[in-house]
Amino acid sequence: MKLGFFAKEALQSVRRNAVPSAAAVASVLLTVMVLGVFIPIVQTATGAANEVRGKVLVDVYLKKDAKDADVERVRQELTENTRYVGKVEYVSKSEALQRERKKNPEAYELLGSNPLPDAFRVTPDDPANAPKLRDELSPVTASGARSTIDPAIDEVRNRKDDTQKLLTITGAIKWVTGLLAVLLVLASVLLISNTIRLSLYSRRREVEVMKLVGATDWFIRWPFVIEGIVLGVLGGGTAVLLLLVGKIAIVDPFASNFPLIGTPETLGFGALAALLLVASVAVSAIGSGLSLRRFLRV
Repeated sequence: MKLGFFAKEALQSVRRNAVPSAAAVASVLLTVMVLGVFIPIVQTATGAANEVRGKVLVDVYLKKDAKDADVERVRQELTENTRYVGKVEYVSKSEALQRERKKNPEAYELLGSNPLPDAFRVTPDDPANAPKLRDELSPVTASGARSTIDPAIDEVRNRKDDTQKLLTITGAIKWVTGLLAVLLVLASVLLISNTIRLSLYSRRREVEVMKLVGATDWFIRWPFVIEGIVLGVLGGGTAVLLLLVGKIAIVDPFASNFPLIGTPETLGFGALAALLLVASVAVSAIGSGLSLRRFLRV
């Protein structure tokens, strides 16, 4: 019976303060919408960056006249005598040609001979050690030029630069999104807090009388807490519905053409919707709690 009473009081308060309540709902809606859009974006960007980061390689190209004995000597040098090596894969010139023909068959059909060298693709033990591994395989001489650890090695290349750029962009996205989310959450808390405060102010005499006749703080507090939760559910639920419409109308049709959009590494929509609803209710409850403390001191 008390729960029904509290809910009735909360709904009446929402109706009496329609304009502030609408502003609070809009604030929650905007916050949840932004979070609902940016959480998958950040997850996708981070997943792509981590995937690329995990494929950081140091390519060791052999000279065109390298013999089988040279290949085995370099392999032994890489696997036994070189630091920062995690995995070593040998790619012969014929295998490299087959791979490139699959990617661009027309261009490679015009070639009369195989221009690709034998190579080793070396995965560092840690992606951050890729520059160190390159320095191990191709140290800088006193003159500033680079040499190689074996005369059969023609060139050593490091793919770290592209990965680092992607990680930098991902980090910037995280910071911008995090800052925007914090600002929107604060705005939602303050708006909901002001809405509850207006409701309390309009009923301050009633609250004072209830306190004087012995009503507990929680008996007075519950209708306003429920009011905040109602505002959070309205804003969060509306945002989730709009996100669902956007997913069905925009994201799903493009997912098959753009694998990055449909990546399975992102949070499922059901879990994301539940997370956003819980967050909207939590933000609203916090806003309600902040506005109640001063008014309950009679």
